[in-house]
Amino acid sequence: MKIFSLGLLCSLVAFSGLTGFTQSSQKQSEKSLLWQISGNGMEKPSFLYGTIHMLCEEDAVLSDSLIYAIENTEKVYLEADLDNLFELFGAMNQMKMRNDTTLKDLLTAVEYTQVKEYIESKNSLLPFSVLETLKPLLVSSTLLESGLSCGTAVAMEQIIMKEAKRRGKRIEGLETMSYQLSIFDSIPYKVQATQLVKYTSSSGEMSGADKEFTEMMDAYKEQDLEKLDAIIRKPESGLENYEDILLFNRNINWVKKLKIILQERSVTIAVGAGHLSGEKGLIELLRKEGYKVKPVKNKVNKKNVI
Repeated sequence: MKIFSLGLLCSLVAFSGLTGFTQSSQKQSEKSLLWQISGNGMEKPSFLYGTIHMLCEEDAVLSDSLIYAIENTEKVYLEADLDNLFELFGAMNQMKMRNDTTLKDLLTAVEYTQVKEYIESKNSLLPFSVLETLKPLLVSSTLLESGLSCGTAVAMEQIIMKEAKRRGKRIEGLETMSYQLSIFDSIPYKVQATQLVKYTSSSGEMSGADKEFTEMMDAYKEQDLEKLDAIIRKPESGLENYEDILLFNRNINWVKKLKIILQERSVTIAVGAGHLSGEKGLIELLRKEGYKVKPVKNKVNKKNVI
């Protein structure tokens, strides 16, 4: 149960972080997923890293620079503390839609059959009878994994957590898992279900979903935040009215917390890469608060497989 739960929650992290609608205020001239935070009275630098879920196992490797950051900071902050079993199992109850709602209540008979057949064709870990009770955006996030060309997918959060534990670093969260899951109660289930129909359509608006997912993965591997930003800003998802809920408000809340955290200790912060770029992204928000945020060379060495 823990393995599935961690994967699903990391999918949530990825979906909320990479299905955003950020607006670039300037071009990111240097490509990196790792950024150093300094100044503003800080005694030691901290680091900000952009994660993604659903990487092929052979690609989920930490760079020497990220390992250095983890080793030389006091704590590691993820979006949520995925290592907290008590919180994890408590959040499981919030994965389902309220009032015993299912996809059948939200879709036409034709749409329901389409989604059901698509999901069952993917040989999901959970049966459709369970998945159809979950919040539809959670289901969409789990389906993204089918776009990978490899057999085994892992989350960067898992790899970072393993390295942090190996070096005796405490892991904490910027928000709770329960809060993350509650976000999807703020978006009408019907809107979420419609997005799921588009995703599973072979001829509809989202028929290029797999191609776009591949482009997104390539941009991430290239550490090109500008390209990644351009891909995720496309409005075709139907969620463009909810970008404040999914991204911007969370970024603002995190920066409020980080202003306190960064003055107390040096930390490594690892959040969805979609939260980094743009005028309302963490990089620019931190700069507006007076911090110096600069890219760090983040070349991946395949020998760092842990």
